[in-house]
Amino acid sequence: MYQQLINDFVSTELLPDTYAEDALRFFLPLLEIVEQLLEQKKLESHNFIVDFPILGIQGAQGTGKSTMAALLTSLLQSKGVRVALLSLDDFYLSKTDRLALAKNVHPLLSSRGVPGTHYTQLIGKTLDQLQQLRMGEKLALPSFDKSQDDLTDQALLSEVEGPINLIILEGWFVGLTPETQSALQSPTNDLEADEDSDSSWRAYVNKKLAAEYQELFQKISLLITLQAPNFKQVIQWRTLQENKLRNRSTKNTDGIMDGRKLKRFVQHFERLTRHGLATMPSTADITYQLDSNHRIITSSIDPS
Repeated sequence: MYQQLINDFVSTELLPDTYAEDALRFFLPLLEIVEQLLEQKKLESHNFIVDFPILGIQGAQGTGKSTMAALLTSLLQSKGVRVALLSLDDFYLSKTDRLALAKNVHPLLSSRGVPGTHYTQLIGKTLDQLQQLRMGEKLALPSFDKSQDDLTDQALLSEVEGPINLIILEGWFVGLTPETQSALQSPTNDLEADEDSDSSWRAYVNKKLAAEYQELFQKISLLITLQAPNFKQVIQWRTLQENKLRNRSTKNTDGIMDGRKLKRFVQHFERLTRHGLATMPSTADITYQLDSNHRIITSSIDPS
């Protein structure tokens, strides 16, 4: 049954046949683990009970988090599991709120993406609402329109109906721990050297990551990371993402970036992306190592 569903998913999403091969080999064992969580309602390695499991998926931009999350959702729903799929990207601050943050805290905060540019209270509220959703009750899920670089119109929001059995939360720094203070001293790239010479922006971002985001990440029952080969590969994959977004958009595309804007934009993410590449394999419960062709070459489960 799973093989046909995977093949259909690959066809619909216009993915290469190799994706189906990797999914069969590496994701089916993951489904067994998730099904165990659904039965036990706890993650033994963390030794705490949750109302129902929250699956976290982390990976640098372009690693395939959203695709993996969508496939897992489809496969689990085929077995009757009621899944709510959330992305950190859909909780970005509005353009207006980011401009206010840029004025009052630091100009670099006008750009979406880094810790400190999300409605974190809304994320927590949404998680709680999903946990409490009863049969027949519906909840509109927040959404962000990247082509407009602003919130999606309320009338276009999708709804999920309760009760929910599992939440999947995906995002490029889901589960990421903060950097040490000493690591913040030296700039990572030209953006930091030229526009954050006193390190106040990266200190603010790190402080936010260390506080409210960690509170959210503590709710995660099982944390998965998709590991890119290196940061250079991340840039190439992120460029492909922007091109796909441009091709899909049928209206005003003010939020879509050309090569020059994208190069600058990616520098906002570089520090924490490199930090994630170095630390997530030891933090996550399951690590999938990717090659330059998006193939999974290894997977591991944290024995702790």
